[in-house]
Formats: sequence, C-alpha cells, structure tokens
Amino acid sequence: MADKSVSSTGTVHIEIFGATYTVKAGSDPGYVEELAAHVDAQMREVSKSAGAVDSVRVAVLAALNIADECFRLRRQVREADEKAAKRAEGLVRELTAVLGE
Repeated sequence: MADKSVSSTGTVHIEIFGATYTVKAGSDPGYVEELAAHVDAQMREVSKSAGAVDSVRVAVLAALNIADECFRLRRQVREADEKAAKRAEGLVRELTAVLGE
C-alpha cells in the first residue's frame, strides 16, 4: 500500500512498492497520494500475478497496464463524444424542421 505524508513545503512523501519518493504535490496533495496508491496497487498486482520480483520489470509491466487502462478510457470518452455530437446534430435537425427554419 502506498504510504504518504505531506510536508509544509508542498511536497508529498510517498512509498510505492517499498521505495520512498518525495514529489511536489502542487495544490492537491491528495491527488498525488491517489496516484501513488494506484501505481503501488498496480505494481503489487503485477508482482503477485506475474511472479516478477525485479522492481524495474514490475514497474514496466504495471506501466503497460496503466497505459492500457488510459487508452481504453480515452477511446470510451472519444466514442461517447462522437455519439453525443451525432445526437446533438439530430436534435438540431429535428428542431429546425419543427420550427420551420
């Protein structure tokens, strides 16, 4: 599990897969903590399922899983946007026909 703590300088101390990192948190340290927890969980899941113990290999495999998740979500958003745009175009045509413009 990602261990984290926030300092008064705006940095966050997080632990991912047994290693501690200090990163700038910007205005939302909680967001950085969430990211760290997600990466830690992904790395632990990869390590458990793949039996990999080399942290670099685990990190690369976890990065691939996270990238896959990101790409799938982007595709879903793009498809939803396209569907919404088509629906909006249809509604505009219907309204134009009804209003006689």
